[in-house]
Amino acid sequence: MTVLKVEDMHCEKCVERISKAFDKAELTYEVNLSDKTVSVDGCENCVAKAKEILEDLGF
Repeated sequence: MTVLKVEDMHCEKCVERISKAFDKAELTYEVNLSDKTVSVDGCENCVAKAKEILEDLGF
């Protein structure tokens, strides 16, 4: 599990946007709003895809 810090995640709407995009990409993940983190389970390609999605979403 790789933990990504998402400092710009501020509310449940942010969590919803991230979750929707990660579900669409079929990633295994956990979003933690209080810690402002997203944990991604998978290979290096999965983590790279997660980082790309977060960047595309503006995080």
